[in-house]
Amino acid sequence: MKKSHYFLASMLLIFASHYSISADDTRQWIKLPEKMQQHMLANMRDHLATINQILIYMSEDQLDQAADLAEDRLGMSSLESHGARHLAGFMPEGMKKAGTSMHHAASQFALKAEEGELIPAYKALTKVTSACISCHSGYRIH
Repeated sequence: MKKSHYFLASMLLIFASHYSISADDTRQWIKLPEKMQQHMLANMRDHLATINQILIYMSEDQLDQAADLAEDRLGMSSLESHGARHLAGFMPEGMKKAGTSMHHAASQFALKAEEGELIPAYKALTKVTSACISCHSGYRIH
């Protein structure tokens, strides 16, 4: 077989596998206006960066800093700064519940981290990431 045929066959496999993966994606599409979509994606990237920084603080046994960051950027007190009320109008009920669950879990994590015990704080943080997983498993935006 010629090199060009190998290349063409490889490209077809790549495109076919991409179609297969996306066709099997059963998550609910959430249609948002472009600016809202960018806003929501920016919030989620900030949430991920925040969780990463929390893990860094925890690895350095800086639980007070982890708690403060969690409450400020993920917890219930962060909702206004993230424009959550503005975004909620575009979300189905299940997506809203997952988001609220994440914000509540982050506030609970902050309280647990303030107690100064690392293992219970890690356990509390898993409730935050579990809420993220729940939402990302059920919904996608476009």
